[in-house]
Amino acid sequence: MHLSEEIGSRLQEERRRCGLTQLQIAEALGIAKRTQANWESGTSDATASYLSRCAGEFGFDVPYILTGLRTTIAADSLSQVEDVLVKQYRCLPEEDQRAIRRYLKALADAVAAGSN
Repeated sequence: MHLSEEIGSRLQEERRRCGLTQLQIAEALGIAKRTQANWESGTSDATASYLSRCAGEFGFDVPYILTGLRTTIAADSLSQVEDVLVKQYRCLPEEDQRAIRRYLKALADAVAAGSN
């Protein structure tokens, strides 16, 4: 397997890990579905700006896509449940992530107010 195919395969793996279809990615990022398919098959190479957007909007592990080595958030410091929650959060659209952050802040504020 050539490097482009390996990267494409891991790109596809990340998309599936986040529960997204090629069409969902294409529509969210304003690219053609065929372009997404070509990048995943290794027919052509994904751009750096595309990979950056995938990381920011969907939580793709770009170092993994490029190298095959998974990155972790201080894996030793997270419980298994916390690790799953972080991965699920990263797969959500930005709008949903903002809603979760607002909810958690309100919940934490309510708990803090009740403690006083």
